Amino acid sequence: MTGRERIREAARLVVKVGSSSLTTPRGTIDVDRVDALVDVLAARRTAGTQIVLVSSGAIAAGLGPLGLRARPKDLATQQAAASVGQGVLVARYTSSFARYGLRVGQVLLTADDMMRRIHHRNAQRALARLLELGIVPVVNENDTVATDEIRFGDNDRLAALVAHLTHADGLVLLSDVDALYDGDPRKDGAQRIAEVRGPEDLEGVELGTSGRVGTGGMITKVEAARIATGAGVPVVLTAAAHAAQALAGADIGTCFHPGGRHPGTRLLWLAHATTGRGRLHLDAGAVEAVVDRRKSLLPAGVLKVEGDFAAGDPVDLCAPSGALVARGLVNYDAGEVPDLLGRSTRELASTLGPEYERELIHRDDIVILEPVHHHK
Repeated sequence: MTGRERIREAARLVVKVGSSSLTTPRGTIDVDRVDALVDVLAARRTAGTQIVLVSSGAIAAGLGPLGLRARPKDLATQQAAASVGQGVLVARYTSSFARYGLRVGQVLLTADDMMRRIHHRNAQRALARLLELGIVPVVNENDTVATDEIRFGDNDRLAALVAHLTHADGLVLLSDVDALYDGDPRKDGAQRIAEVRGPEDLEGVELGTSGRVGTGGMITKVEAARIATGAGVPVVLTAAAHAAQALAGADIGTCFHPGGRHPGTRLLWLAHATTGRGRLHLDAGAVEAVVDRRKSLLPAGVLKVEGDFAAGDPVDLCAPSGALVARGLVNYDAGEVPDLLGRSTRELASTLGPEYERELIHRDDIVILEPVHHHK
């Protein structure tokens, strides 16, 4: 079954809509656009498919009530606009879905909710229960408490992680662009890329930014598609005006097809939903062992440690050049690591005790972030 067919037949779909697809030219929420989107989603929900809606637009919805003429640039005012606008946005969805006898539930997530394993499981349980109860979850990043340092930055990535979190059968990304093109779609000669089955289909494609109200561009959408397809979830990217055709599996927009092997939940979470709490700098031999031979990381191969982390936290693994090569869940607190560096586990066990005869990071807790060919 192709990616489009899987979306057409899906029992559970995640649909993401961007700010620019919900707003007027002045940046306020457009009631008619919201209703048009809900018409499509409600029809699919009534036909039996569970729908999770990941919706941007909280900051845009707050502009009018706060008397702001443009999206604020400073974080504090963005958070204030999001606080006011999130209520406006959910109220709009509540009344729009109510036309079809459907109820919505608000779910606000932060990047930290995805990074910390226990929060991750709680979000998973909450979304599963909402779907069991027949509710349409409306998910957004919690912009009121998010910071520049810890945030998704765009709901495309959040939507991909939610698709993975909810074991969705498909992800539909709706924006103000009808497809991915091999050039600037505003210029003559640009060709739609209808299908993406691997990185080779995107070679030579320039991914410029797009969208006027939101924060995302084509780069974030392709990255989101990479995360989702990596979890086995097909993705269709198109304009909100084509939502009905996209959900019906029509030849519209760009379809990203899942590849072969898919990492387990923990490794996908580690690769895409976490930020390293510290850094371990590896020597060339350790990089080769971890990256090429998929071995555990031993203290003997670590040159330097940075950051403040606890046992069980994600940490970044770096090559001698400083390049990020992998991420893993560390078995020691940051304060313990300097005394272990360069020493064999056997030596550590004989001098510090048998509990130190263990890996710094076990191979099952390591995810490779990119292919590494040069370790020097």
